[in-house]
Amino acid sequence: MPKITFMGAGSSVFAKNVLGDCMTSPIMENSEIALYDIDADRMDDSKRMLDAINRNLGNKATIKTYLGVENRKDALRGANYVVNAIQVGLYRPCTVTDFEVPKKYGLRQTIADTLGIGGIFRALRTIPVMQDFADDMAEVCPNAWFLNYTNPMAMLTGYMQRYTPIKTVGLCHSVQVCAKRLLAGLGMEYDPTIRTLIAGINHQAWLLDIRDKDGNDLYPEIKRRALARTEKHEDMVRYEIMKRFGYYVTESSEHSAEYTPYFIKDKYPELIERFNIPLDEYPRRCIKNIEKWATQRDELTNNPNLRHELSREYASHIMAAMETNTPYKIGGNVINTGLITNLPQNACVEVPCIVDKSGVTPTFVGDLPEQCAALNRTNINVQLLTIEAAKTLKKDYIYQAALMDPHLQSELSIDDIVSLCDDMIEAHKGWLPEYK
Repeated sequence: MPKITFMGAGSSVFAKNVLGDCMTSPIMENSEIALYDIDADRMDDSKRMLDAINRNLGNKATIKTYLGVENRKDALRGANYVVNAIQVGLYRPCTVTDFEVPKKYGLRQTIADTLGIGGIFRALRTIPVMQDFADDMAEVCPNAWFLNYTNPMAMLTGYMQRYTPIKTVGLCHSVQVCAKRLLAGLGMEYDPTIRTLIAGINHQAWLLDIRDKDGNDLYPEIKRRALARTEKHEDMVRYEIMKRFGYYVTESSEHSAEYTPYFIKDKYPELIERFNIPLDEYPRRCIKNIEKWATQRDELTNNPNLRHELSREYASHIMAAMETNTPYKIGGNVINTGLITNLPQNACVEVPCIVDKSGVTPTFVGDLPEQCAALNRTNINVQLLTIEAAKTLKKDYIYQAALMDPHLQSELSIDDIVSLCDDMIEAHKGWLPEYK
């Protein structure tokens, strides 16, 4: 009976998706599930919800809870799979800090969880916690697979892969929804026979090839329709990137707007309207989700007839593939051991991977189109320097990571970027280790 430990089990809806998938899987339905969190109320919500699903499936899984740091090793002990979905600092105080402090410098953001000053500091406060997880895992479940869902994906996953002995893969659902949403927005039919090749880095992987079941290239029609789509819509930034760089990227326009220097510019405020960019989107989303949970909570946690439908997440399929040695293909985040030949070797890249009993085996991609690799490298620079900051605890690496960020470079002077970093360090006191 495999053991699944879910770190950050207070993420109730996501826990339902991943663990509900496992409980409905014929391969994983008898698992021991360990829920770990530092918030007793939220973990209790998840436990009651998952207990109801499990009961309605015949009580085949065993579900236990583990509260607080003092019980973390017991939660992890003997685990085969560890799912990571933590958010260090939550919406308040840390996400608020990530948005409000930069505003004093005139710097606006949309999501701030992957790159930019927000992404840098989210990584810096999360990596120490993940290092603690890795230390515990090395002691009590050294052979477990760590399935990381927490952002900033490339920074956190890359750190775990480079600086801990834990077998780690980063997972994001933007790959599996990329082609479907692109075609839907253009009025083109999607079906499972469509073949795609996606590779790059998390949140900026490229749809390199898309073909129908007969092998016909769909890109010419995609680009024709994208150029003809004149009404305002939610994907305008990605269309512009496709127009200029030749390929569509996996993550949404609100994300993509802050990974590049072209769209959020104080000097050109009309770009916000032109490309329909939702500034401060993530705080709004957080508030909306908090309000939604207030009404959704009773429905999910006090419903004795609660059921679950299979979600789009990879986790249960990965576990089943490893348990049965039945190959399953994913888009995974792994260290670039020559997989993408024109990106840095120590970068965390997102490429097709095959999962089976032997683990996660990435596939060789070769060179990306040079312009795509060039744009990826501007993001990788920030990721690698942030990882160095977390590893060495040297403040200079924080400054350098920020100085290399495309959005910060386009908006602020060197002195202001350094000053902003100092203000963010001060505002995050208690959430960061001491930097020298």
